[in-house]
Amino acid sequence: MKRLLYTSLLAGLIANAGFGQVNQRRENQQDRIAQGVQSGQLTPGETSNLENKERALNGEVRADRRADGGKLTAAEKARINRQQNRLSNQIYDDKHNTAKDHFGNSEVGRREENQQDRIAQGIKSGKLNAGQTANLEGRETGINREIKTDRAYNGGKLTGAEKAQVNRQQNRVSRSIYRDKHK
Repeated sequence: MKRLLYTSLLAGLIANAGFGQVNQRRENQQDRIAQGVQSGQLTPGETSNLENKERALNGEVRADRRADGGKLTAAEKARINRQQNRLSNQIYDDKHNTAKDHFGNSEVGRREENQQDRIAQGIKSGKLNAGQTANLEGRETGINREIKTDRAYNGGKLTGAEKAQVNRQQNRVSRSIYRDKHK
């Protein structure tokens, strides 16, 4: 009987220790994403996907807390923990796959890299939330696709008009990064 009591007490303590860290775990995962963005291990598409999943999970946590008077039940904590485990595994997989951001030495590439660094800094500092990051990274992905397509049609180079168009698009994203970080 004592053995059963000790076992269940120990299991309860372990469960509470793991579940009490929902917010800290979220911050740690955001730091891992920011590091992956800054190092180029995460492409804008991968980052956007991860941030959309993070945003959905954050919404679930808010809804659960709202429904339960600001607290999470043990079942909700267990479900959130499982979802965070899956997200953590996906962060690892995306950071360690062969997809990398290769910015190149062109002006366009340097500008892309600079904006990725600004986004990463915003994630790490907490000034950019998951939704803002997903939106910014989705826009970056669109620009990158357009650059890739334009280069494919022009033998690997961008024309002057294409460079000007990319620059205008990057200016718009740059202003959005600034606005989102300073709200």
